[in-house]
Amino acid sequence: MLTSAGVVGVVAALAAQSLLGNVFAGLQLAFSDAVRLDDVVVVEGEWGRIEELTLSYVVVQIWDDRRLILPTSYFTSTPFENWTRSEAALLGTAEFDVDWAIPVQSMREELRRMVEGTDLWDGRVCVLQVTDATGGMIKVRALVSAADAGSLWDLRCLVREHLVGWVRDHRPTALPRMRTEIGDAESSLPWQWVRPGRPVRRPQDSDMPDDARVFGGSDDGDARSEAFVGPEDPAEARR
Repeated sequence: MLTSAGVVGVVAALAAQSLLGNVFAGLQLAFSDAVRLDDVVVVEGEWGRIEELTLSYVVVQIWDDRRLILPTSYFTSTPFENWTRSEAALLGTAEFDVDWAIPVQSMREELRRMVEGTDLWDGRVCVLQVTDATGGMIKVRALVSAADAGSLWDLRCLVREHLVGWVRDHRPTALPRMRTEIGDAESSLPWQWVRPGRPVRRPQDSDMPDDARVFGGSDDGDARSEAFVGPEDPAEARR
């Protein structure tokens, strides 16, 4: 009987420790304001909204209306994303693998024309950049902004759908493809020789369109650039 009572006592102590840990975690969340009701968060790879917040557990409403119930200690011991910690506005991307024949500036102008025609865009950021150029294709990334997570999701899907259709209908030679070269080693066939084009004037900094720069080129971009500069005096930052 004494042994059984000892085992029961250990189990009760462990249960109480877990319960108290969650209660203290709930108090910490309440006073630290790290997560609040209606905050949009990413936990366990799922995107959702804080629907209920208690001292012992948190209910997250997943975007597809499922509910994820987590102990409050999860939010004090595990990294998570809070998309509305300071504001709801967000940036999102849509990436494309296209052929080197893609006219990047034309694609950039089409992106600008498209976002200006939808109310999903909040008017802050519209940027198109080539982020990689290896393996026979280039990777083009469109970066856009929206007022909240739901609008951003729909805007990213709209950008992806519109630009895929634009490349297919207006720039079919830029569709992703694999090249196989067949010919002699001297490259003497007409299709193997490309006449040098006229030199193209390289744009100066003042000519660079806003849609080609994430860090700079606009008030929002300048502010974003300054946020990643770091402290002016590293010695002062360490004090």
